[in-house]
Amino acid sequence: MTETNKFDNLLTDLGTGPWNLLIFFISFYCMLLVPSQFISGVYLAPAINYTCLPPEENESVIIVSEDSCSYTRMTEARAEVEEECTEWDFDTSVFSNTLTSEFSLVCERKYLQALYQSAYVIGTFCSPILGGYLADRYGRKVVVVITQVLTAFFAITIAFLNNMVAIMTARVLLGLFNLLTLTVYTLESCEPKRRALLGMLLGLPWALGTMAWGGTAFLIRDWRWLQLVVSLPLLIILPVLFFMDESPRWLIVRGRHDQAVQVLRKAARWNRVTLQPEADLRVLMNEIQESATCSSTPANTDTNTKKFRLTWPKLLSTRAIRIITVVVCIDYFAVSFVFDGLNLSGDDYISDPFLYMTLSGMIEIPGYLLATPIIDRWGRRLPTVLSFLLCGVAIAVIVVIPPELQVLRVSLALVGKWCISGVYQVLYLYASELFPTEVRMQGIGVASVSSQLASTFVPFITSLLGSALPWLPSFIFGIAAAVAGMFTMALRDTKDVPLPDTIADLSAAAIKEAVVFNRDSLSTITSSTIFSITTASAPDVEKKGDVPPEAKGQ
Repeated sequence: MTETNKFDNLLTDLGTGPWNLLIFFISFYCMLLVPSQFISGVYLAPAINYTCLPPEENESVIIVSEDSCSYTRMTEARAEVEEECTEWDFDTSVFSNTLTSEFSLVCERKYLQALYQSAYVIGTFCSPILGGYLADRYGRKVVVVITQVLTAFFAITIAFLNNMVAIMTARVLLGLFNLLTLTVYTLESCEPKRRALLGMLLGLPWALGTMAWGGTAFLIRDWRWLQLVVSLPLLIILPVLFFMDESPRWLIVRGRHDQAVQVLRKAARWNRVTLQPEADLRVLMNEIQESATCSSTPANTDTNTKKFRLTWPKLLSTRAIRIITVVVCIDYFAVSFVFDGLNLSGDDYISDPFLYMTLSGMIEIPGYLLATPIIDRWGRRLPTVLSFLLCGVAIAVIVVIPPELQVLRVSLALVGKWCISGVYQVLYLYASELFPTEVRMQGIGVASVSSQLASTFVPFITSLLGSALPWLPSFIFGIAAAVAGMFTMALRDTKDVPLPDTIADLSAAAIKEAVVFNRDSLSTITSSTIFSITTASAPDVEKKGDVPPEAKGQ
């Protein structure tokens, strides 16, 4: 029995009660506040109308350019000279004050609107590596407390900064501190039978937070007050964090068994259950620690540098793992690309950006809630493919819909958002089931980088390309979703299939998946049959400590 299975049995004995619910509440609350920081560019640095204001003392102005970035004046020699605008009159009918108007993010500085949104994502490039290292070295609780304190500090500080460089820096740091440690801790503290439900429920605070973000922005139209109001609630959760215990799984693996016993006893007391005697508990903890140590030690004990060089190419070592790696990276890229693109494209679909954000968050809820029962019935691949394709078609059709038909355009956008939300919910589970145990964390890590890369590009597509060709972003997002759907057809389904432990398991399965045919008929061996055959006939391999599928973001 692996370390994960042994600890999962211990979690089953603990059950679900107030101890688990406290951790879930903290995670739910913190996730609820993320959308207002992640997609704050929609309301803090929006594209707004503006008009060039030539110097008042210059009475020789002939005409202002159509884009209001320059004006033409007549010199004393009767020659026409073009001058760059340095001041503008900004439309305040929707927003009273924004970063765009306060720091003149227009014309040559227009790219800063997109960069403001991307700055947060740029910070997240390092957060998975940083979060994983810190949480494994210093523990889950200390990392959660410190990052939440820093997040609250920098989020509130932004509201008082008067320098665009400082604001951008604070945004990058906010992204850097947006670690997945709390989500991982929540999932690894949940008993196995409720883990799928918990994974689904953890998607809801994002949707609710998106709705709340739209409603709050509707009420507060000044960017400084808006940033302050949505950031102050980050302070409320800080005292509650000190009532949270350290992860018992981490304490056991790190050999801190006395602390682990105290935490487990407290959890049992809160949940009103009885654990096994302490002597048996310590024996079990020793077994878990020994199993975790063995699974983390490579068979070939070389230096760390050599180990890195040897393990990285494994994601490309065989045809089977190459297909999984490439397609999962494409899917991760596409799902973030389209999801974030729809969040930032409200101005292209409807004249009311606040209503669109609220509806956008609302439509995510059925996408998250229906994902689990759908994949339990029809598997992973088919729902993912169909959702990608339907999303692509819905968004691409918007291109040919006249802007006057706002209801139809926003309806199609919401259909696309509903589909891509479902894919988002399924993809993390699907990918973690596709990668073998020995490269699962590496595979998810590489795919996450492609996801973050997509989120970095999106603001420039919606802001810069969208302002020049309003139909182009929808076309690009639609094509991206459709292409991802077609590539996903190359993957196998993983429903009711044992998780592969090694890359060799994938190769063995691929051989058994070869098409068996004769002149009169053609039949294929299903994936479930293949894996049952592989399990029964393949030689035993050393089992590695499995990782909960929902905790693969770290």
